[in-house]
Amino acid sequence: MTDHNDPIPRNYEAWKHCIEHWCEIPLTAEFVEQRLAALNNPKDEHTAKLIATYGPGHHQRLLGWFKRWANENVQ
Repeated sequence: MTDHNDPIPRNYEAWKHCIEHWCEIPLTAEFVEQRLAALNNPKDEHTAKLIATYGPGHHQRLLGWFKRWANENVQ
C-alpha cells in the first residue's frame, strides 16, 4: 500500500511521489547522483542530521530508493 499523505515515505512509490510532487524536484540522473554522494558521506552535515533525526534504518532505505531509481533510469 502506498500512502502519499504520509510525510515520511515508507516505500519506493511514496518516496518518488514525495520528491516529484510535494518537493517539486524532478528526479534526474544529476540530482540522484548528487544525493547518493551526500548520503554515502557520513561527514556530510545534512546526512548526519538525517541519521540523527530519522535513524540509520531510514537512511538505508533512502540510499536503496536512490540506487533503485538510478538502476531503473540511468543507462
